[in-house]
Amino acid sequence: MPDAQTRRLGALVGRWRSEGHVVGEPPVPIDGTDIYEFLPGEFFLVHHVDVTVGHQKVQAIEIIGEYDAATGAFTCRAYDNDGNVTIMRAHVDDDGIWTFTGGPDIAPAAQSDGGGTAGGVRSTLTIRDANTMSAKWERTDDDAAWQPWMDMTFTRMA
Repeated sequence: MPDAQTRRLGALVGRWRSEGHVVGEPPVPIDGTDIYEFLPGEFFLVHHVDVTVGHQKVQAIEIIGEYDAATGAFTCRAYDNDGNVTIMRAHVDDDGIWTFTGGPDIAPAAQSDGGGTAGGVRSTLTIRDANTMSAKWERTDDDAAWQPWMDMTFTRMA
């Protein structure tokens, strides 16, 4: 039986319409779907990504799980259609707000410079209600000054 922290992943379960943009002039549109579902046993959440960033198709599978009680974080491992493997950490606070953090290699299709070797990314995912979520993504090159990167909204699909 999954522990209480792992059961919190259930808040993300569903099929979501994904819309947003990469911040810039002009903004680069992002459109598609995200699906979250538990693997049998409900110890791991599988996240299917199928979006278009500008004109580039991005498909990925992410496995969220491996809760570490010492850090209060889940490990997230994603594998995409360009052969990229990325790892992030996810924390959820008492209000149900998720924070995902990772290195500069996250979401290469949404990066104007193709990524870098320093800095990182973070996303704050807020579940507004049973049918809507929003995510604000930020990037940093020096781990100090954070800049807006992507804004996303997710609407539950029937």
